[in-house]
Amino acid sequence: MRKWLAALILMVFMWPALAAGEPVKGGTLIWGRGGDSVTLDLAQATDGESIKAGIQVLENLVMFGKNSMDVEPQLATSWKVSDDGLTWTFKLRKGVKFHDGTPFNAKAVYDSFARVIDKNHRFYNYGKWKYVSMSLGPVKEIKIIDDYTIALVTSKPYAPLLNNLALWLCPIISPKAMEEEKDQIGLHPVGTGPFKFVKWIKDDQIILERNDEYWGEKAKLDKIILKSIPEPSARLMALQSGTVDIADDLDPDSISLVKKDPKLAIVERPSINVGYLALNTEKPALKDVRVRRAINHAIDKATLIKTIFQGLAIPAKNPFPPSIWGYNGAIKPYEYSPKEAKKLLAEAKFDMNTELELWAMPVSRAYMPEPVKTAELIQAYLAAVGIKAKIVRYDWGTYLSKTANGEDDMCMLGWLGGNADPDNFLYGLLSADTAKTPGASNVALWKNAEFTDLCLKAQKVFDKAERTKLYLRAQEIFHKEAPWVPLAHSTIVRCYNKKLHDVPLRPNGLNSFQMIWKGK
Repeated sequence: MRKWLAALILMVFMWPALAAGEPVKGGTLIWGRGGDSVTLDLAQATDGESIKAGIQVLENLVMFGKNSMDVEPQLATSWKVSDDGLTWTFKLRKGVKFHDGTPFNAKAVYDSFARVIDKNHRFYNYGKWKYVSMSLGPVKEIKIIDDYTIALVTSKPYAPLLNNLALWLCPIISPKAMEEEKDQIGLHPVGTGPFKFVKWIKDDQIILERNDEYWGEKAKLDKIILKSIPEPSARLMALQSGTVDIADDLDPDSISLVKKDPKLAIVERPSINVGYLALNTEKPALKDVRVRRAINHAIDKATLIKTIFQGLAIPAKNPFPPSIWGYNGAIKPYEYSPKEAKKLLAEAKFDMNTELELWAMPVSRAYMPEPVKTAELIQAYLAAVGIKAKIVRYDWGTYLSKTANGEDDMCMLGWLGGNADPDNFLYGLLSADTAKTPGASNVALWKNAEFTDLCLKAQKVFDKAERTKLYLRAQEIFHKEAPWVPLAHSTIVRCYNKKLHDVPLRPNGLNSFQMIWKGK
């Protein structure tokens, strides 16, 4: 009787906390996603699946907010930039250890950055630094001031640097692990994050466990299992059955079913992404700008938004969405006009016997929820104006590699928005500097000197109004030259079981899950 009464009294006192949803420690989160990662060395990552897993393990000097793109401290506690805009000095967090027990300090930051930009560094040849221009490109020198102070010296004033350092591309990795693993560090990452890498079964799952020695707020979950489930319908079924707790990148049909299920919930927000069809400007059939404009006129984006995205997107006309500053709203989009498309093709003397390859992504993404259906729709639109298109598919890793080498005629891709700075889209994806193969991020291989010059000038300007003027003009050139068909800016959605609490969603869809807890 006394034990029963004591238990009752305890429940009475605990009830307010339980009702308020006090976080529960423990449990395993199973995360259903559209494909496997390619690498967990995020300085080499070019795909969202690699980033989703890697940011649970690896950390940066600075980070974006839980649900925003505002820059906040992470492994650096503070920073300042010199009056000439060339030297950025960071004070580092003390008492932090990597998962292998080695200390985090300025030398670790030096090695993590120098391996990317210094060809003479002992770790340089252990990786392929495809997006160095989007992260540490202008950094010419890394200075260790003391054990917990480091300075980055740039070759020119570079306004996007702080936001770039919050990107996944600038992780701090254990120098001991890099020495031991060499070019295999992407398979065995060792960082300072709230979760530690345990195991990777290719094309199946990645297993992470809580880092009990974490320097900050420790993760609530014991473990995360990232499960590869390529088909959206299969991910939905896994979520509905409780086999997975989170299902990312579901198609609009599935999302509508999630909204009707009382056991499930969603969090959504306007994205900073773009889905696009890149037109390889070095292919003979696509060199003529009139052909590229014709393809833009041939595709009915309104129908695509309605049928493929089911309204969970807005049509795109520029390389980045209106949610990012510097957007050129005055540009008039290419109207859907098969008549105008045929006229332009005739003017360009396009050979209608030519069959172009239309490369379709093998995995779904927020910016491309149903890539094969999208490719089939585009194929039909092109056929309606006389352009023959053959759909080509590869596995995700091969697809990324081949499109970066310019092997396609047209390819479907997208961008997650990275650091919410126009430079990340314009210079990173469309400049002449990033159109070099192998490993181009400008997969259209479009090289426009004026456009590139505008982007480079904007990087040196710290005044946002002045940068905006340069970006407005750059978007006009992009529109005129039509190296892409910008398709859509999707609403980003994360679907999950209501047993989960504090599920975050940044506008770029990339979050550490350390704050999530799992109820009963």
